[in-house]
Amino acid sequence: MTTTPALNVHSFNDALETHARNPRRATLYRGPVTTAIFDWAGTVLDFGCIAPVEAFCEAFAIAELPISVEEARAPMGAAKREHIAMILRDDQVQARWQEKFGRTSNDSDIDALYASFLRIDEINVARYSALIPGALETISALRARGIAIGSTTGYPREVMKNLQPIAAAHGYAPDFCCTVSDVARGRPWPDMCLANALALGAAHVQSCVVVDDSPTGLEAGLAAGMWTVGIVATGNEVGLSLAQWQALDADAREALLAPARDKLARTGAHFLIDSIAELPGVIDAIERALAAGEAA
Repeated sequence: MTTTPALNVHSFNDALETHARNPRRATLYRGPVTTAIFDWAGTVLDFGCIAPVEAFCEAFAIAELPISVEEARAPMGAAKREHIAMILRDDQVQARWQEKFGRTSNDSDIDALYASFLRIDEINVARYSALIPGALETISALRARGIAIGSTTGYPREVMKNLQPIAAAHGYAPDFCCTVSDVARGRPWPDMCLANALALGAAHVQSCVVVDDSPTGLEAGLAAGMWTVGIVATGNEVGLSLAQWQALDADAREALLAPARDKLARTGAHFLIDSIAELPGVIDAIERALAAGEAA
């Protein structure tokens, strides 16, 4: 009969002591930012993230169950079919659904709403495709520094087939675009961010900066181990068109910005800025932090 050798406690304790004196640490990345990964609506184009919100509202109206703009915006950042499912999981929306139809919503209802959304949003992405002021200048400045331009989106590939050529005609064409259709898991999982890092040959995840206006987009960047920059004024959390925003005075703007900043800050994002136009200064700050040995 074989017996298991007795554990050499002395050797085991020596090993623990050695590890305590010399813990294994990940190598710090001290190089420059190599990759910037942008969301689309509310971050680079479509000031206020209007296109998807109107499409959600219209899709539910067609189904004879109107929803509010606030209900449409609440899950922003998620894959669009999941976004619809999350709207329907809202207690008040589901209560109205059951009162209207006498039953709980199901997968067939989600599929029908999603099909309507896709038809409507095909038109909306063209209607609300204007670039956010300062976007082209920022992208140009990053490219001049040798920074690759990536992108992620909760839009499926069929929507992006319409939007990408329109954006390119406006002068915006990222080096890589990963849609929620291209990965196993959408936001807040890190899959789309990591797909960008791989496709663009990023030196290290710490050399990547994720720029997004939604909490789930920022959470995805953090899960990928990347630097994160939240966009406040032009994004979903404020939710105004450019014309509506420009019509406000400073006090009215701050009243909207304060809760939006608070919500995005709760994700743990490294930086918050009002718009993409302010990003170059943040890239400078991140590179100083990296050179000093700081990690995201």
